[in-house]
Amino acid sequence: MNDLIKTILSHRSIRQFEDKLLTDEQIKTIVSCAQAASTSSYIQAYSIIGIKDKEKKKKLAELVGNQDYVANNGHFFVFCADLYRHQLIGEIENKNVIPSIESTEKFMVGLIDAALAAQNAAIAAESMGLGICYIGGIRNNLEEVKKVLKTPERVIPLFGMAVGYPVQETDIKPRLPFEHVYHEDEYEQSQEAYLKQLKGYDELISSYYEQRTGGLRKDRWTEQMANMLERQNRMYMKDFVQKNKLDLH
Repeated sequence: MNDLIKTILSHRSIRQFEDKLLTDEQIKTIVSCAQAASTSSYIQAYSIIGIKDKEKKKKLAELVGNQDYVANNGHFFVFCADLYRHQLIGEIENKNVIPSIESTEKFMVGLIDAALAAQNAAIAAESMGLGICYIGGIRNNLEEVKKVLKTPERVIPLFGMAVGYPVQETDIKPRLPFEHVYHEDEYEQSQEAYLKQLKGYDELISSYYEQRTGGLRKDRWTEQMANMLERQNRMYMKDFVQKNKLDLH
């Protein structure tokens, strides 16, 4: 097993960082690695906004649900789906690109491109001895986030990434069983097998939480997911995206 694979398999979310900022060279390296990710048809439909300003970090920390590690880290990145530049490209080249830009397909390209870039950035940061934590709470209040970041139409902030020097390493959280995630040739349709795999995973996760918390917590994964999904969250998203002239067709 080479060092890169060890880095990937050692991933865990870090939520407490040393009071030490990343250097400009480190930031550039992380962003350059993000840009090296695959991109659909070379479209590069994303942008990355790095936040150095302390007040902006504090404001974003409030907007995502008062998460301290959004304000206190080595550097904070926000990954955005971005088709604004492609609108300008149409104007430069005198081509009608708007129907394509406003399609669900191109919106999906923006989401996928941003996610691929972000994961490259995460692996790069972790390979440098840094820790990371993705912040989906950026989408809690996108109207206010857009004001802080001053993003134009056709740009949607998708998630943040806090990066920095870990104060301490946390445990690696067990993932779903390999055979539950990987299907060969076709999707496994056996509900009996599916339920058996989920039951086994529930037992593993319950034991993980019990050991980690000294018996204070031992909830099952399916219990955790059902409780989370029962609560309707960020249901404004479709209207917000369409208001920003994406995913219209």
